[in-house]
Amino acid sequence: MRSESKIIHRIWTKLRPTGQTPDWLRLGIGDDAAVLRTQYPSHSDRGTTELVLSCDAFLEKIHFRVDTVPSGAIGYKALARATSDLAAMGATPRFFMLSLALPGELSGKWLDSMLTGMSQAAREFGMVLIGGDTSQNANVVMNLTVGGEVAVGHALTRADARPGDGIYVSGTLGAAQLGLELMLRGLSRNRQWKKLLEPHLQPKIQLDLGRWLAEGKKSCAIASSAIDTSDGLSSDLAHICEASGVKARVFASQIPQVQIPASLRKHEFDPLQLALHGGEDYQLLFTAPQEHRIPPSFKGTLITKIGEIVRGGTTRGRHLIELVDPSGRKSQLAIEGWDSFRGK
Repeated sequence: MRSESKIIHRIWTKLRPTGQTPDWLRLGIGDDAAVLRTQYPSHSDRGTTELVLSCDAFLEKIHFRVDTVPSGAIGYKALARATSDLAAMGATPRFFMLSLALPGELSGKWLDSMLTGMSQAAREFGMVLIGGDTSQNANVVMNLTVGGEVAVGHALTRADARPGDGIYVSGTLGAAQLGLELMLRGLSRNRQWKKLLEPHLQPKIQLDLGRWLAEGKKSCAIASSAIDTSDGLSSDLAHICEASGVKARVFASQIPQVQIPASLRKHEFDPLQLALHGGEDYQLLFTAPQEHRIPPSFKGTLITKIGEIVRGGTTRGRHLIELVDPSGRKSQLAIEGWDSFRGK
């Protein structure tokens, strides 16, 4: 079975433009979003900006189930997960397009509730719907194209991490995966654990933090690279390492892990494994040079230094991350985050 990254590489190999890259394309395939050199005047105080575009598929029976997930949460999450790519680039969201296919029996109350959730997300993110397409299908299929703006030359990428940079993450890791596990194990109906489902059903994306990391001070970005934790720390940090041609050293004791309530400990959830490999937290994972002071929090969001970038990193997808346990023992961290082609 091919991995998702190999499928993407195959697509790019077959469809990459021949000849010189178009002048209007500053950053194409391989990052969280594409950046186009439109350089139109911004409606904010950011001067001339570039257009940032991304798209995201959200599929029934792959990413959600209509019989277990509230339809409002499906709508909210569909837009949130797509817009998180803009946060990872340091962009301000502006608009989105929705292509939607669904069974006829879901075109009434279910659709209304789903759209209510999506509308809530659009208001929170400051986005407007500008178009899309609809069709009938046996399963629900959504594809969202999101667009935003970033100051010229300020878009964060995965490719600029350098040896000596610190590795940081926002928020707590593994919380969304814990919520998913509760649903998969049939534990979500217990009212005492209802709050634990929220990070999975309605993730809070880090738009303000992304903009701050990109804009920085005196026209210098604070972060050297960034990505959102959609696939899990092990996978997403490996993406940065691959793109930047480096390796990473991560300290297990410094990773902000989800707290497991005492009432759930008999179910043997491993908070470190959830934090390392659990996806859909939609936090920001970023690197920054040592001379840039990173605060312990930003607008109430925790920021934690979890490691450092080191030299190396030419092997595609393997042996890119060294994990140091509390005793100081080192091991190679397996990449076991979400990959739709292997089902995790």
